[in-house]
Amino acid sequence: QLQLVESGGGLVQPGGSLRLSCAASGFTLEYYAIGWFRQAPGKEREGVSCISTSNSRPTYAGSVKGRFTISRDDAKRMVYLEMNSLKPEDTANYYCAAVPNPSMSRICVLFPREYNIWGQGTQVTVSS
Repeated sequence: QLQLVESGGGLVQPGGSLRLSCAASGFTLEYYAIGWFRQAPGKEREGVSCISTSNSRPTYAGSVKGRFTISRDDAKRMVYLEMNSLKPEDTANYYCAAVPNPSMSRICVLFPREYNIWGQGTQVTVSS
């Protein structure tokens, strides 16, 4: 069973930091591109960051560039999203997702429709 499980969400004050984790099981993470997405109430799901392979350059949405950092540890089957300088507008349910990347392409995209394995999400609330 292909599965992703997120953790690490919570309530944080503006300017604070959180580290989200995503544990993969049932597949070899090395051959999958990974993305982090978020969805706020009443809004569409949007891409936050993605990384194709452990050696590729990550892609970030403009709204989080310079504040968020994505990383992956294929041996541990883990993906992380380090979030700093959090803002109230970062409040959302955060999801990690995966899509097969058998050719080890270094390019990833931030379109949710391109990903076919999804976690259940973890809530991040930024508020004072």
